[in-house]
Formats: sequence, C-alpha cells, structure tokens
Amino acid sequence: MVFSSYFFIFYFLPLVLILYYISPKKIRHLTLTIISYVFYGWANPFFALLMMGSTLIDYICGLFIAEQLGENWKNPIKIVSKDAARTRKQRIAVTVSVISNLSLLVFFKYFNFAVENYNSLLQSFGFQGIESSSIMHIVLPLGISFYTFQSMSYSIDIYRGNAKAIRNFIDFACYVSMFPQLVAGPIIKFQEVSNQLQHRTHTLEKFSRGIAFFCLGMAKKVLLANPCGKIADICFESVDVGFLNSWYGATSYAFQIYFDFSGYSDMAIGLGLMLGFVFPKNFDSPYLARSITEFWRRWHISLSTWLRDYLYIPLGGNKKGNNRTYVNLMIVMLIGGLWHGSSWNFIIWGAIHGLFLALERLANKKAFYQKLPKIAGIMITFIIVVFAWVFFRAADLPSAITYIQAMFGGTSMSQTDLVNNVLIRNPYYLFSFFLAGIVVWKFPQTWDFTKKITLTKSIWIMFLMLISVMALVTQDFNPFIYFIF
Repeated sequence: MVFSSYFFIFYFLPLVLILYYISPKKIRHLTLTIISYVFYGWANPFFALLMMGSTLIDYICGLFIAEQLGENWKNPIKIVSKDAARTRKQRIAVTVSVISNLSLLVFFKYFNFAVENYNSLLQSFGFQGIESSSIMHIVLPLGISFYTFQSMSYSIDIYRGNAKAIRNFIDFACYVSMFPQLVAGPIIKFQEVSNQLQHRTHTLEKFSRGIAFFCLGMAKKVLLANPCGKIADICFESVDVGFLNSWYGATSYAFQIYFDFSGYSDMAIGLGLMLGFVFPKNFDSPYLARSITEFWRRWHISLSTWLRDYLYIPLGGNKKGNNRTYVNLMIVMLIGGLWHGSSWNFIIWGAIHGLFLALERLANKKAFYQKLPKIAGIMITFIIVVFAWVFFRAADLPSAITYIQAMFGGTSMSQTDLVNNVLIRNPYYLFSFFLAGIVVWKFPQTWDFTKKITLTKSIWIMFLMLISVMALVTQDFNPFIYFIF
C-alpha cells in the first residue's frame, strides 16, 4: 500500500484514525498493531508472518536480557545497569537477537546475489555446467531492511542499559510494526520511543502539524520527485546519452531520490504525529552540505546514526588510531551500501562515500573544497554526491560505467540523444527540474516550516495537497524508491 494513492488517502487513513481514536486507551496499541499488520500484509500475508516471527524472537530475548523470565516475571522491570557485568544468559540472548535478525536479512536480501556471483565466478574460471541452479528465487519482503534494524536495536539498547525492556508483547509488536515508518523508515531506535509507548499526549497542535507534514511530503513526492524521476528514467534507460543530458539525468535523479525519500519521511513523521508519536528528523537539507562528512549528518539521519551507534562505535570508532578509523569508516560505508541493495553498484556507491569520509578525516576535516567559499564547497560536494548516485540508479555495473563515461564527455551527440532532448526538455520537465533546485537550496525544511502553523501556511499547505491529489490522476503507479530496500 502506498501513501501517495487515493485508496490510502481517502479510505485507509480516515478509517485508521477513526478506529484508533474510538478505541479505549488500553487497547489502542492493539488496534494500531492490527492495522499495521493489515497494511504490511496487504500485498503478501507471508511478509506479516515473517515480521511476527522476528518480533517474537526479539521480545523473548529482551526479557532474557532484563532477567524477567521464570520466577522474576512478576517483579518490576528494571533497566540493566550499564556498569554491571553481563551474565552468560544475557550475552547469549543479545547474540541470538542479532544473529536471527541478520540471518533473516541476509537470506532474503542476498541469497539471489550470492548465487549469481557464485555462478559468475565459476564461469570466469571456465567451470561450465556445475553452476548452482537453485529452484528458489527469493522475493524481498517489503521493509525488511528497516524493521530488522529497528527490532535489533531493542535488544541491544536493553543489553547496553540504554532502555528498559517491555513486558507487554502488544506494546513491543506495535513498536516494530508501526505502519507509518514500517516500510521505508525512518529507522526508529527503541530508546527514542520507549517512553512514548508508555505515555504520550494527543493534542490538536500535534495533529495539525502531522497533517502539514503529510501534505508537504505528498507534494514533494508527487509534484517534484515523480517528474524528476521521469527525466532520470529516460536518461538512464537511453541506449546512448550525451554529455549534457547525462548530467541533466543524474542531477534529476539526485532531486528525485531526495524528494521521494524525504517526502516519505515527512509523511511518516506526520502520520506518527497524528497518532501522538514524535519521530526524529530524518533529513536536514543534505544538499547544503559542504563536505561528505556533513552530508551524512544531514542525509537519512536515522540510518547514519544507527550505523554510528551500532556498528562504527563498536568497531572502535575513532578511538584506536587514525588508520583504524579510516578502516572503520570504509567498513561502515561498504555495509551501508550493501544494506541498500544486493548489487555491486551499491557496494561501489558505499565505497565512494567511505573514501571521501576517510580523506576528509585525513585532511583534518578540511578537504580542499571546504576551504573554498561556501557556495563553491556546496556545489563540489553536490557534484561528488551526484556522481555517486549514478551507481545507485544504474541498472548494473556496465550501465553505470557507460553512463559515467558520458558524464565525462566520452560520447558524442547521437540521434538517440536528439530524441531525448524532445522528451526531457519540454516546459513541464524543465519547470519541475528548476523548481526542485530552488526548493533544495532555498526553501526551509518541513521540520522547521511546520513548527508554527499560521493561517497563510495552512492555505499554502492545503493548496499543495489539492494540486498533488489532482496530479495523481495523470501519474502511473508510483511507489517510493526506498520500498525496494
């Protein structure tokens, strides 16, 4: 089910809000959990069973870590002391939680990738006829990259003493399955919402801000991301793309993925506010960054902080010398790239970002482009990001290399490119492209814009929502990009 659809906006969401608010306070989490499972299992009920299994394992592991099973069941749950030594049962429980989540993720996300690379390796050495011919083609469950990371953070936070375990299974199931951010984030760490699961307020101010978030996210998706995506599709899927159009297409994709994903995040945060939850900010004008280091403080903040807290710091962070720091940065970004998808393109994308993070740290966070005037530093950083996005968008590695060659003038004007000019340089696409650039570099973030809802802002927000709903009539089915991750 897609947020940017008539069915969700006019049928599912109103029904959800009605059911949630007429439910007695004691069963609201149960209501929300059932709704979330219906939402998630809409396309494939098996996905819902898979999530339930993961949820049950982490719930039990959390109780083991908190030492709440057996004779201790009736005792009040206490937070695990950060200073106390961990018992063998606690270590086993957190290990089971981490391994079970990672096994689930690795199997469903990387099985096909592993088989394909195994067969390619055999063929490259001339071993024909002995390739793996697995009868299985694993279908990737929606949102598995998000909810496994989210569920795993629960047991880790309890083990570290950063949060208290939940005794009520429905409360925990509600946390894992909450439909606003289930499929494409933001990744909500348990410690960020543990108190809200027990006590939260439902106010008109929260609800109205939630509506504003949802409407603005909808506008980002429908009015900016989708038309920019059409430009990118034509350029990347072209048999032969020229120099100017290659940059036009790559920049359009940079705009598309930003407005698509930040639009989803805005809608998720808005839905959370309507239900009384305050989710953390996930984007902070990332294309205003003057370095790749700063970019990752602004882009997909929930993922970058998750990788920092649960991978980079446990690896040693920057506490074990410069060389180890560079290695840790590369490991984190390579895994971050692989998290996005089972393809060498994503690994290369992660490697590019890891390399620049390491170089900036090597230069004491003062790479040459950071010493330039602010606008020059922003544009150079943006060019680096756009270059890396090519590997993210291209269908495969050969296609990415061919596209990169075009960006560096490796191809001349062709008949195909002349046809592309007609398709992608019409007034609508050009207007959408330049409007996207203006919004990226000149408009405030949704988070800041909605802090105070005035009458003028309300009129503009409702107008954008009306235009977005009308525009849906002219657009095909448009799932969010991060649904595939």
